Amino acid sequence: MIVTQTVPTPAGPLALLAREDVLVAAGFTADPHEMFVRLSPRLQAEGLRVGELPEAAQAVADYLDGRLDALDKIPVSQPGTPTRQRLYQALRAVPAGTTVRYAELAVSAGLPATAARAAGSACAQNLIAPFVPCHRVLPAAGGYGGYYYGPPVKEWLLHHERAN
Repeated sequence: MIVTQTVPTPAGPLALLAREDVLVAAGFTADPHEMFVRLSPRLQAEGLRVGELPEAAQAVADYLDGRLDALDKIPVSQPGTPTRQRLYQALRAVPAGTTVRYAELAVSAGLPATAARAAGSACAQNLIAPFVPCHRVLPAAGGYGGYYYGPPVKEWLLHHERAN
């Protein structure tokens, strides 16, 4: 069974979904079903129930209180090729309060800088924001770029991290 809990944040409600205390999805929405439908059919077959995820919820509270590494301690699992998994690991290694470009993310994952498009695709398909912090990746052309939950959420997260 997939357990969900929604926690309030200044950037909006954050839905957390976990299987056996491992986050399988997280996103800025008040409706956890929006995240649930993005899961694999195998996980969806387990069903969804509202419950409590005390460790993940506490990590969010700690992050909001300025302990920016709190999200890094929560185990996560999402599907993807070995290359995509390396990109997700590289994303989790980007320190809070800093940003990288897509080409830099690719290189830190052991890929050539020309794999920037693959890095962008991994960010676009990331199911576990902000625990897998795709908000810390910016386009080479400047600006904030896109973000699944909208540029204002990305801007808020980056500002919060830089301020702490």
